[in-house]
Amino acid sequence: MLHLKYINDSVLQLFFPHICAGCGSDVLNKEYSMCLRCINSLPETNFELKKDNPVEKIFWGRVELESATAQFYFTKESLMQHLMHQFKYKGNRELGLQLGRLMGSQLKQSNRFTSIDALVPLPLFPEKERKRGYNQATILCEGIASAMGISVLENVVSRPQHTDTQTSKGRIDRWKNMEGKFILTDAAIIAGKHVLLVDDVITTGATLEACCIEILKTPGIKLSVATLCMASR
Repeated sequence: MLHLKYINDSVLQLFFPHICAGCGSDVLNKEYSMCLRCINSLPETNFELKKDNPVEKIFWGRVELESATAQFYFTKESLMQHLMHQFKYKGNRELGLQLGRLMGSQLKQSNRFTSIDALVPLPLFPEKERKRGYNQATILCEGIASAMGISVLENVVSRPQHTDTQTSKGRIDRWKNMEGKFILTDAAIIAGKHVLLVDDVITTGATLEACCIEILKTPGIKLSVATLCMASR
């Protein structure tokens, strides 16, 4: 039986190769999308352990947060950029789940995020989500939830209006582009809770800030922010 299983696995690997999303190696557990070598190469920030870290400083004087963090640094032409491209534009949901689990395991080890009651993914404009097939923030939340044992709340806030791409805009233009583009749709479900708002990348923080302002209208809310990456400027 073991011999037959080996043959079956070999045939599947030949016709449906399971390879690392980072380096292309086929030496990895079939349940994972990244090999250990690539995981160990990811540029961790360790911000989840540090009060007044660079992500928290982005929001100083803008919105009141309990804590904020980004798990990895994002730079151009890097492994992280390659992985993000696979996750966001090539439909690699399993990679996103694994990245989310990595985030969750680190957050769980930090005493700064132990009081989180629920996860809220930053919503996508509906047309963009339909085109992509999923909201990458929701996939990250599902991975985090599996590591931390907390729930994901997808319909707390909506993003009904289309916004122009933020890539080439400065901080002020990014804020103007996002102002009023989020709507709190279910405040009751998060009232009195400590919620973690999750997104994939933070640059100037304008998009997250706009969403935070809307969520913070909820009575008794405590809000923290976590992103997969922080883009270098």
